[in-house]
Amino acid sequence: MKLSIHPSSLSDGSFVRVNVSGKFFNDPSAPECPPGPTDFLWDYEVVEAFFLNSQDDTYLEVEFSPHGHYIVLLLQGRRNIIETLLPLKYSTTLCADTGSWQGQAAIPLDYFPPKVDKFNAFAIHGSGSNRQYEQLYHQMELSAQPDFHRLEDFKPIEFSAIIPNNMCRSYSSMWTAKMK
Repeated sequence: MKLSIHPSSLSDGSFVRVNVSGKFFNDPSAPECPPGPTDFLWDYEVVEAFFLNSQDDTYLEVEFSPHGHYIVLLLQGRRNIIETLLPLKYSTTLCADTGSWQGQAAIPLDYFPPKVDKFNAFAIHGSGSNRQYEQLYHQMELSAQPDFHRLEDFKPIEFSAIIPNNMCRSYSSMWTAKMK
């Protein structure tokens, strides 16, 4: 799996562009719903990216499927979802010749918490006893019940290279409306 993150400005606002590419397993097969925001996407073949503000334990989780499905989650505290199924621009290409896939997403800047300073990423594929979990940063062995929300496993990221004023930003109105 390859994941790249870049600043991007589109005509209708500021975005962070995320590109995903990797081997296409098609196991499990695609969700039985149209591409777009899809709940419980972690049960399928997926790549996940987490962007953490470790000072407040707020984070953005985005998941991308090779079939055009995605999910966006805002979390305040470990595993505490405060918003889900947010829309974003996402497209995929399956490359049958190479057995690979590529995805491109434009994530609105407002979806990111301010002061993102840690990151982690995961890839999941396979079914049943063949389920495979890959983690970019970890201090534990991934078992049959991995916990991708172990915030202590996340590693520092210099997010100011992507969002120049990252450490000076405040929470967007969307975040403040949902936070307790």
